[in-house]
Amino acid sequence: MENYTYNSPTLQLEALNISKVYFYPVFFFFLFSYLFIMISNMSIVVIILIDKSLHQPMYFLFCTLPLNDIIGNSILLPRLLQDMRRPPSEIFISYYECVVQAFTSHMFGATSHTVLMIMAFDRYVALSNPLRYTIIMTNRMVVKLTVSAWLVAIVLVGVLLGLTIRLNRCRTVILNPYCDNASLFKLSCESVLINNIYGLTFTIVLLISSLSCMVVTYTKITVICLTTNCKTLNSKALKTCSTHLVAYLIVIFSGLSVIALHRFPQYSDYRKLCSILFHIVPGSLNPLIYGLQSKEIQHFMLKLFQGKKLLPS
Repeated sequence: MENYTYNSPTLQLEALNISKVYFYPVFFFFLFSYLFIMISNMSIVVIILIDKSLHQPMYFLFCTLPLNDIIGNSILLPRLLQDMRRPPSEIFISYYECVVQAFTSHMFGATSHTVLMIMAFDRYVALSNPLRYTIIMTNRMVVKLTVSAWLVAIVLVGVLLGLTIRLNRCRTVILNPYCDNASLFKLSCESVLINNIYGLTFTIVLLISSLSCMVVTYTKITVICLTTNCKTLNSKALKTCSTHLVAYLIVIFSGLSVIALHRFPQYSDYRKLCSILFHIVPGSLNPLIYGLQSKEIQHFMLKLFQGKKLLPS
């Protein structure tokens, strides 16, 4: 039963609806996914930082993806694993922790799009102006693009949560296994029309911007490849753009799945599970996609393992 005390500092989270048969498989899937995300993404960041051959704009821009995956999953999964081991009636969270979790969750989604957009720009410059690439993509430009990607996400999500925390709360039950903006503003008995309008605008603007960026960028890259009879350029485009496009499709498909399931209340349990997978799937696949595709990262790993074999026992 919901407690109608206004602005309660403590909220109750809804437990994941998992049968006893599947509890441990799901629990260990989340646990090992989190461990894999942390180890693989941290390894990619460390490799890029210590290997001088990877000190290139493309890899510095890509570095923001694993950092985003680490932050987004670290706020969600450890807390979720703890809550899964508690009785449903004892899953509580402070209001401020809930706001931080919601902010980080939406930042994860928004930053995934903005970072992939600046990476698309980098690939376009590399293929359309290869001789001027180093002149255009200077360290200063890389910093500007990276800061812009994070800043745009911070502003968009900041306004989103700002409109929510202004509301008085008359409920204390979060109808979700973790906090997000929609779950928070549903705690209010005031009008949330502005929240719904901005939330819808936020989603549409972000999706249309990222989709438009990808369509325009890849259309221009395709035209360049078709009009240039250069096998080296076409091979480079296929290699670098395919990994970027796969990473984007994973993010867009995961996000659209959650949005689509919101329209079917009878599948709320699937939506909740899908929203968790929205964090797990990109965070798990991004290091594999870029790690397996990048010859430079493969070469570094090969040298690392060969060096260990040569060490005296």
